[in-house]
Parts: sequence; C-alpha cells; structure tokens
Amino acid sequence: MPINWEPKTIWTGDCLYIMRGMNSETVDLIYLDPPFNSKANYAAPIGSQAAGAAFKDTWTLTDIDVEWISLVENDHPALYRVLLAAMTGSDKSYLAYMAARLLEMRRVLKSTGSIYLHCDPTMSHYLKLVMDAVFGHASFLNEIIWHYQTGGAGKQRFSRKHDVILLYSKAKNYVFNFHDVKVSRSEKSLKRAQNQKGARISASDVSKMATDVWTDIQALNPMATERTGYPTQKPLMLLNRIIRASSNSGDVVLDPFCGCATTLVAADDVGRSWVGIDISPKAGDLVKRRIADRQGLWLDIVQRTDIPKRTDLIIPRYKSHERRRMLYGRQEGNCAGCKTHFEARNLEVDHIISKGKGGTDHISNLQLLCPSCNRIKGNRGMEYLKMKLQIR
Repeated sequence: MPINWEPKTIWTGDCLYIMRGMNSETVDLIYLDPPFNSKANYAAPIGSQAAGAAFKDTWTLTDIDVEWISLVENDHPALYRVLLAAMTGSDKSYLAYMAARLLEMRRVLKSTGSIYLHCDPTMSHYLKLVMDAVFGHASFLNEIIWHYQTGGAGKQRFSRKHDVILLYSKAKNYVFNFHDVKVSRSEKSLKRAQNQKGARISASDVSKMATDVWTDIQALNPMATERTGYPTQKPLMLLNRIIRASSNSGDVVLDPFCGCATTLVAADDVGRSWVGIDISPKAGDLVKRRIADRQGLWLDIVQRTDIPKRTDLIIPRYKSHERRRMLYGRQEGNCAGCKTHFEARNLEVDHIISKGKGGTDHISNLQLLCPSCNRIKGNRGMEYLKMKLQIR
C-alpha cells in the first residue's frame, strides 16, 4: 500500500491520532522509546540543543482517555485481560495508553516488518504481555538486554545497568540481515584461534553473530559529541544496529516517540526513508539541525501538525442511504447510546472516534444515534455519552 505522506516527514502531535490517519501496512520497521512509567518528569537543560523539550512520565487514571479503555475492552478481550492484571491505577493507565497506540502500530506495519519496543525493567514484564496480546506470542523474537556502564552504583540493591528491547515481527517472513550486524570477537577468542590444534574459528574470522545481550554499545556520557541534552537520548550506534538488522535500503522506518530524532538521523545515515512523530515541536527542530550538521546540507524535511487522510479505504459518501441501512441493520434499529428503538429516518449517523482524534468515515467507525444522544455526545467520545445517560 502506498504511503499517504511525503518521505522524511515529522509530525507534532499525539502519535495515536496521527497513526490513525496513516495507510495500513506502509511501514517496514518501527522503533519506539516511549515513556517507561518511571514516576519522574524530564526536561532538557537550558542552553542545550534540546532546551524546551520536556515530558511527564507519571501516570494516574485521570491521564487516560476512556475511549482507549473502551476500544480495548470491546474489540481486544485478550489485551483487556492484561490491563486488568495490572497491580496499580498508575500501571493500568500507562498500559491503556500504550495498548491503544500499539494496536495502530500493528496496523501500519507491513507483513515483513518488525517492531522494537525499548523499555526498562520497570514495566517490561507488563509490556511483554501487551505485545503478546497485540502481535501474538508466536511473533516474539527476542528480549534484547542493552547493558551499559553509566549511572550510579547502588548500595541497597544491585546496580541497575540495563534496558530491555522487545523485538516482535508481524509475520514469519520478516526481514533480518544478520550479516550486517556482526560484532567483533574478543581478543581472547582471536588469540585462541591462532592455535591450529582444536581451533573452531579461522584466525581471519574477526567478527561473529550478535547475541541478545549487547555490551559493546555504551549509553551516552555527558561529554559525548552527539549529545543534544535531551534527557533520554539513545546513542546513534544502537539505532544503527537495529535499523541495519531489520530493514533494507529505501525501507520506511517509523519512530512514534521520536524525541531528539536519533532514530530518524540513524535511518537517514544508512539510506532509509523515515517518518517521525512527537508531542513536542522541538523534535522537528532537532532532526533538521542534526541531519544538516552530519551531512552538511539541508534536506527536504516536512513538518506537519495535521492528521493525514487515509487513501487505502474505499469510503462511500458519509451519510449515504446504503450506509444508513447497513448501520440500522447492525444495531437492529436501536440508538447506540440510549438503546431505544427508532425508525431509520429518526436516527443520525455519528463517528465513534471523532475526526479530530484520527477517526475516519469508514463504516467500522460509524454508528446511529437518536437526535437527543447525538446532541449530548457532540464531538466527544461514547464514554461521555454513557456517563451523561447514567446521570439523567
């Protein structure tokens, strides 16, 4: 399916709403480094390249849109059971936030595509269950441990020195270029290879297959030349390995939480097309600056704030007679709000997910409401209508 945006586009906005407007199966690789539910807030230092970038990583039940819960509960029962298993309200709200967005990522990912979810031990156990429910347990490929030396030493527990990267494919015919991501052998291994008696490798074979424990890539230190000041910035070397392993030249790489744009810069370096989304407009400024600094030229980077319009759906006229008849039959003549039976001419076509949140005119996103329910709901979600009907 052709993409419905320009290559090298970066959006400012909620990735859920932006992805809802993207055509299905248009992305070859997704890498996301979302909030971790770390119970902390982050901001880039004043004077750094990323100054002005900030995000909150504390979660309560008031942070979630009830639409996300309804979506999961109604259409994805296995995923909903994972949300119910969460121990605290904070965990539930975070997982509901992630679940709604991961469902859209699966839709936009090609059948040959893969997704890397970067997290830490705070929520990795829950996120693996969410990923199993969204992509299927059989699609799990690796739990990559990224071990680094930076950070303090613990005196009340073992020092925390690793992140978790969950790798899933969408289907069995996924891309994996293992020859492109070999790592250097240790000096000890190469020395052992010099002994012709019993040597298992050739002395000239200086590289080997990478394992799922990555110790050769260090987190950025405060003096690293590529550091922008963004609080959770990851090294280019890490993203370079991921992109080379799971995409080919010209493929489309999506980062829906692109932050300081490291994924986009790494994709550009190795000849991939890319698309990025971030809630902060600072991401667009950073990707332009970083690519220009590295390549010495100003590339055609598109910045947008609107929701794209899908072109992969055959959508008849919004309020056509045929659609009203289909909806009337599906709802058995009842209003989707108050459940009262009406004649067809007394029901009105309404969006389940509003266009302002990425909803489309597709039949799956339409319903019939009586005039009273439609006025109460307005452009809000169905949970608002349900709440108002309970109060009356």
